[in-house]
Amino acid sequence: MGWLEFILSAVGFLVTHSLPLRPKIRQPIEARIGAPLFLGLYSMLSIAALAWLIVAAGRAPFVELWSWAPWQLLVPQIAMALVCLIAALSLGRPNPFSFGGAHNAEFDPAHPGIVGWMRHPLLVAMALWAVAHMVPNGDLAHVLMFGAFALFALMGIWMIDRRHKRNMGPEWLALRAATARWPLPRITANGALRTGLAALTYALLVWVHPLLFGVYPFG
Repeated sequence: MGWLEFILSAVGFLVTHSLPLRPKIRQPIEARIGAPLFLGLYSMLSIAALAWLIVAAGRAPFVELWSWAPWQLLVPQIAMALVCLIAALSLGRPNPFSFGGAHNAEFDPAHPGIVGWMRHPLLVAMALWAVAHMVPNGDLAHVLMFGAFALFALMGIWMIDRRHKRNMGPEWLALRAATARWPLPRITANGALRTGLAALTYALLVWVHPLLFGVYPFG
């Protein structure tokens, strides 16, 4: 039953994260209930599907692929600090290259912020989170789960780039060429605030991790 639940939860996660976003399904629902309510319901459905997948991975039969060692905990400890920082510096900021941005018309290629380092910061953060959590979870179910998340993020980068190139045409290439490459970090009030929020988020995740997943991140 363990593997069956894991397979069903994985299929459920895939379905709930793909079908509702298809225009033929999303547009009639949004027209009937409104975009804010749709996004709220979709977010709750996504969280529920993710929670089920995580629980099912823990219930699946244990098949060890590599043995656990204390040093492995350092990998997600360090990686999650970067994940929190990347997310804090990218959420709600202009980013015409990927999703998760806001006010994209205000994007300044001369001062791109984190977009000058990575076009898809949220997908990079997701891949980093997934790969880092594979290290101390060397059983088959968790490797499949986290590996699928990492693959999903990397494929998402390729798919979004391809779609934007097609939709924006030469504008995409020109905007990318104008964007500063590896810009020097600038100390701003907004950047400092976001860095502080990243630190608070990291501390909060450490606190809630044993409550949600039964594992303390620092051993």
